[in-house]
Amino acid sequence: MPRALLSQINSPVDLKNLNVSDLKPLAEEMRKRIIDVMSVNGGHLASSLGSVELLIAMHRVFNAPQDKFIFDVGHQSYPHKLLTGRNESFDLVRKYRGLCGFTHPKESEYDHFHAGHAGTALSLGLGVATSRDLRGGDDYVLPVIGDATLTCGLALEAMNNIHRGLKKFIVVLNDNAMSISKNVGAITNILSRLLNSPMTNRFTQDLEQLVSKIPTYGNVLAKQGHKLAESIKNLVSPAPFFDEFGLAYIGPVDGHDIKQLINVFEALKDFDRPVLLHVLTKKGQGMPEAMQNPITYHGARPFSVETGKFLPSKSTKLTFPKIFGREILALADEDPDVVAVTPAMSCGSCLDALMQKHPNRCIDVGIAEGHCVTFSGGLAYQNKKKVVCSIYATFLQRALDNLFHDVCLQEIPVVFAIDRAGISGPDGSTHHGIYDISFMNAMPNMVISQPRNGQLLAELFRSSFTYNRPTAIRYPNMETDDVTSDIKYRPVGKGEILALGQEYLIIALGHMFQTALNVRAFLEQKGISATVVDPIFVKPLDEELFKELLKTHHYVITIEEHSVTSGLGSVVNNFIVKNGYQDIQVLNCGIPEMFINHGSYAELTEEIGLTPAKITTKILEKFPPKVLNSSSIG
Repeated sequence: MPRALLSQINSPVDLKNLNVSDLKPLAEEMRKRIIDVMSVNGGHLASSLGSVELLIAMHRVFNAPQDKFIFDVGHQSYPHKLLTGRNESFDLVRKYRGLCGFTHPKESEYDHFHAGHAGTALSLGLGVATSRDLRGGDDYVLPVIGDATLTCGLALEAMNNIHRGLKKFIVVLNDNAMSISKNVGAITNILSRLLNSPMTNRFTQDLEQLVSKIPTYGNVLAKQGHKLAESIKNLVSPAPFFDEFGLAYIGPVDGHDIKQLINVFEALKDFDRPVLLHVLTKKGQGMPEAMQNPITYHGARPFSVETGKFLPSKSTKLTFPKIFGREILALADEDPDVVAVTPAMSCGSCLDALMQKHPNRCIDVGIAEGHCVTFSGGLAYQNKKKVVCSIYATFLQRALDNLFHDVCLQEIPVVFAIDRAGISGPDGSTHHGIYDISFMNAMPNMVISQPRNGQLLAELFRSSFTYNRPTAIRYPNMETDDVTSDIKYRPVGKGEILALGQEYLIIALGHMFQTALNVRAFLEQKGISATVVDPIFVKPLDEELFKELLKTHHYVITIEEHSVTSGLGSVVNNFIVKNGYQDIQVLNCGIPEMFINHGSYAELTEEIGLTPAKITTKILEKFPPKVLNSSSIG
C-alpha cells in the first residue's frame, strides 16, 4: 500500500526530512488533493497543478518563511499552502472563513503579500531585497512569476531597477506558455526563442572578473570586456533579454523534474548576482482534461473527478457577461466600426465568439490594463471607431491615470464594459469590484450607468455610442433576466420609478433593485409604503426626477453593492446637500469601509448587512414608523 506522505507535512521542515525518492510520490498526492478539493469548491486548478514539483523543490532547498517566496497573482500557490501547514484546512479553500484562493498574509506567516493582480511580485521582491540589504540581512528573496507577468509594464519597470550587485535574489519564471487566455505580444515570443545557458552566463562573469584584476585600468577594461562578452553571447543566444536587465538567465529547466530543480536551486544559492531561473511547466499537469483545455480549467467550476467534466449548471438563466458577449457580437455583425479591447480576459468577459468571428476587431492586449485603456483611447480618437474596452472592475483600478489622462481629459468616447462590478464571492478581497464608481465619478464628463437586467444592459450598450462621452456600463457576474422586448434608446441621465409609495424613497442601483423590492415588501408588513427607484445612471444623476420625488419623500434609503463611502450613496448625499434640502433624512446601505474576504454571495451579503431583512431592520431603527406618522400628522 502506498505510503501517505502529505499528511506528514505540517511545515517545510517536514519536507526536508523526507527522502528524495519520496518527493515524486508526494507530488502525486498533492495533485490528487488539489483535484479532489477543486472538484467540489472550484478554483484555480490548472495553474496550481503545473507548479507542484516547482514548489516542492523550492521549499526543500530554501528556508521559508525567512526566505521569502513572493507570488505573482498567487493562483499557482495551492501547493505552497499544502506544504506550509494548511493541508487539513485545504477543504475550505475559497469557502467562507476558509483559506483564501490566493496568498493572504493574515492566513499564514509563509504568505508575505496579498497577490491577486499580476505584475506585482518583482517590484515587491525588489523592495524586500533592498530593505534586507539596508538592514544587513542574509535571507533569500524569490519572486515567483508567470510568463504572462512580462506583459505587465510594472514588471518591466521593476526589472529596469534590478542592479547587478543584488545578491540572494532569484526570480523564478514559471513558464507554462499561458496566462488566463493565450499569451499575446512580442515579449512572449522572446521566451520561446531563448537558448541561453548557465555556461554562457558563467563565461560572461569569468571574463569580467579576469580583466577587472588588471592594475589601474581593470574596471574600465571590465566594462569593455562585458560588452565583448555580450557580443559573443549574442552568437550563442538570439535573445539575451534578461541579461540586459542585469539578471543572469538560467534555463530553461524542466519544471516537473524535482531532482533537477533541487540541484539547480542549490547551485543558485551561491550565485553572486541576481538570477532568473526559467522553468518550463505544463498547465494542468496530471489531469488530462486540464492539460488539453488550460483556459477552461484555469478557474474551474465544480467537476467530476472521474471524468474531469464540469457538473451541469443548476440554472438555465444567462449571466450579465454572457448577454454582453452576445450583444457585442450582434452589434459587430451590424457595424464594421465596432472594436473590442480586453486585457487578457476575453474568455471571462465572454468575448471569445467575437474574437473567433471578427479577430481583427477583438483585440487582447495581454495583462496590461493601463495600455488597454490608453490604446482604446487611441482607437476611438476622432470617432474613427466605436471602441468598447471590456475590463473587470478590479482591474480597471490599475488604469486610473490612463482613464483620466488618455480618455476623459481627451474627451474620447470610449465605452467601458465593466465586468465583475460588485462582490466577487470566492475570489475575495483582491477581486471585489466595489471601488470603481468612486474614481470614475471624479472624472468630469464621464457617464456611469448600471443595468438592473439583461434588457437594460442591451439598451444601455446600444445607446452608449450616441452619448459621445466616455461611458461606463458596469455589471456583475450573476444571472439575470434576458432581453424580453424590443430594444429602445436610453437617454443619458434618466432613471425609472419601479414602485410608487409615500414618504420612504428607496434608490437601488442595478441588480440591487430586487433587494429593494423585497425591502419594500417587508416595510408594507409594517404599514409603510415605499417608492423604489432605479437611477440607472449614477452620473449624471436624474436630478429632475429626484427633485420631484423629494417634494413628497423625506426618508431616503440608498442601496448599492459598492463601497458605501464613495458610490451611489455619496452621490445622492451630495445632491441633497447641494440643493439645500433641510428636512430629508438619509440612510446609505452598501459595502462598509472594510476589506471583504471571500465566501459565497449569500454569506458575504449577510455578513455586511446587505440582505433585505437586515436592510429593513436598519430602516426601521433609523426611521421608526411612529416618527413618520407623527411628522405626517404634524
